[in-house]
Amino acid sequence: MIKAYLRKDGRKGIRNVTVIVYLVECAHHVAQKIAANFADDEVQVIGFPGCYPNSYAQNMLQTLCTHPNVGSVLLISLGCEGMNKRQLQKFIATTDRSVNTITIQQIGGTKSSINEGVSWIKQAKQDINIKVVDMDVSELIIGTICGGSDGTNGLTANPAIGKSFDRLVAEGAICIFEETGELIGCETDIAKRAKTKELGIELATSIEKAAKYYETLGYPSFAPGNADGGLSTIEEKSMGAYAKSGKSSISGLIKPGDIPQNGGLYLLDVVPDGEVRFGFPNIVDNADIVELIACGSHITLFATGRGSVVGSAISPVIKICANPETYHNMSDDMDINAGKILELTHTLDDVGDEIYELILAVAAGQQTKSEQLGHVEFILTYKSFEPIGPSCLA
Repeated sequence: MIKAYLRKDGRKGIRNVTVIVYLVECAHHVAQKIAANFADDEVQVIGFPGCYPNSYAQNMLQTLCTHPNVGSVLLISLGCEGMNKRQLQKFIATTDRSVNTITIQQIGGTKSSINEGVSWIKQAKQDINIKVVDMDVSELIIGTICGGSDGTNGLTANPAIGKSFDRLVAEGAICIFEETGELIGCETDIAKRAKTKELGIELATSIEKAAKYYETLGYPSFAPGNADGGLSTIEEKSMGAYAKSGKSSISGLIKPGDIPQNGGLYLLDVVPDGEVRFGFPNIVDNADIVELIACGSHITLFATGRGSVVGSAISPVIKICANPETYHNMSDDMDINAGKILELTHTLDDVGDEIYELILAVAAGQQTKSEQLGHVEFILTYKSFEPIGPSCLA
């Protein structure tokens, strides 16, 4: 049984992190200097670099700062940015978490802000009183993404993740797959797996939106490294990415910050709504991980064939290596060698079971490789989304 941290809203966290949140890039340095006074796994830095109001970033920070893996929050403001810090602090406070805001322009500059921040976190740690309770598999939210893909992803790591997803969904957990820009060509099959006809239409439409988005930009979610690794087209890459979803029925289409309320399999649409705006990003692994966490993911499963070193500031990242050669080259960064399937020593079911068991171990406190190495990558940028409609949930 997993031991977890019970929050006021009834959700349970598998980590108890204090996050320091810079509300503009000008406050990033101060946030990092405050965090440097504490152990890496106790205090993490996240934030938004832009100056101007952005409802997407505001909503994302509200959701991230109240993620069940977060215990307390320190906001760092320069003082003249557009982020609504008062609204953010008020929202966090309603969840019974310790929260405070330091405004650099009002407190005396860099040194004073660092000293104040260190002092506040030390006091918050002394004051914190969180109940530790049992947590069932059915209460977990698990996300998945693939990055640095090659020709082995769709043969080993991705379908093995799909096997673990099927097992988790059967036990009542919430599983989230994403990258609608990497599902192009799979629309018909995905729609057939929807629990309702209306949801099937929404799922297909989200992928068609992604195709138009990349057509307008002039490039798809297909990098030179993918081609070097043996992939030939976005459709071929999509088939491999799709394998991560397993075979369960799809219960809903969600967008960043939407937290599913019922067990099942969900597709996360990460491609911005509305007219294409240049300056909005292409798919970026670190940003997509953040969006999965904003949807409540306790853990993210990251499949890679070329290799990746990324982690996350709030929720653990389990890296599953598709290529046996890459695993042996980067074993310090990889949690599971799915390449064993190509070496004919293990089956997809074997590796799927290994992923499932590691999820439970990490949920119970075991550190992933990225946690051990101190990887806490975080990206939050500009996007724009419309709310999901009633037909998006079965």
